[in-house]
Amino acid sequence: MAIPALNHPCWQRLASGGLSKLRTQHLGTQLLAKRIERSTDPLPARAAELHAFFTKWERILPTEVAQLTTL
Repeated sequence: MAIPALNHPCWQRLASGGLSKLRTQHLGTQLLAKRIERSTDPLPARAAELHAFFTKWERILPTEVAQLTTL
């Protein structure tokens, strides 16, 4: 499954709390989720950071990528 475009609404949902529902065993993803959850950055900046992370690690996170549009 391909990574949704940066303008897809899933990134805004994930950055505003939806990331806590992501099922993952990947430590890096878990740490990113906690950092995004506590971040005071504006929502678009958090969404862009999430998009960049999943774009970079798409090949090793297929289970997580498959969940992105459903959360």
